[in-house]
Amino acid sequence: MTGVTSTSPATPTTPGVFVSFEGGDGAGKSTQSRLLGEWVQARGREVVLTREPGGTALGHLLRDAVLHGDHVDARTEALLYAADRAHHVHSLVRPALERGAVVITDRYLDSSVAYQGSGRDLGAQEVEDLSLWATHGLMPALTVLLDLDPVLGRARLTGDPDRLERAGDDFHRRTRQAFLDRAAAEPARWLVLDATRPVDEIAAQVRDRMAALLERAS
Repeated sequence: MTGVTSTSPATPTTPGVFVSFEGGDGAGKSTQSRLLGEWVQARGREVVLTREPGGTALGHLLRDAVLHGDHVDARTEALLYAADRAHHVHSLVRPALERGAVVITDRYLDSSVAYQGSGRDLGAQEVEDLSLWATHGLMPALTVLLDLDPVLGRARLTGDPDRLERAGDDFHRRTRQAFLDRAAAEPARWLVLDATRPVDEIAAQVRDRMAALLERAS
């Protein structure tokens, strides 16, 4: 789900706003990304909805390789995600932000830190440094964490599980805790919400936080 979803671009002098949604599988990131995008677009801003991995044509290939291809070791997995992120930021995210768009991504750097850094035990700082290098240090103005027990998240999934979804309970408990720890360490950037709450209630809380960002960027 990638692309410009508004036909009325912001003026070149309007600062772009970068927002990411994080959390475990089945937490509702795609739904909340879409709802926020519709709300922002209704306020006259250009919106770009994207995701990682897979936000570009190259990203689709890398997504298929890393999630559905042959087994790869943990370091190769981390490097594939970093390659996708570097291309994604260079070719889509930064150009959109530079023209004043609101970019909303389903997963970003924090997912790599949680999944590869903590889940795969590669080291959170090492994985974060890799992604910061790949993106020239670009970070979201707001990161929404939809927190959900991995057991509940797994029950929400449909279709065949991908490589990460098959990683096991201990892996997913580590990734969940990594997200919560990062949010606690940087509360100004993060908004942590209970993903078991009703969809409309979650969307309203996200809009409240987003409204302040849009006001500062107007």
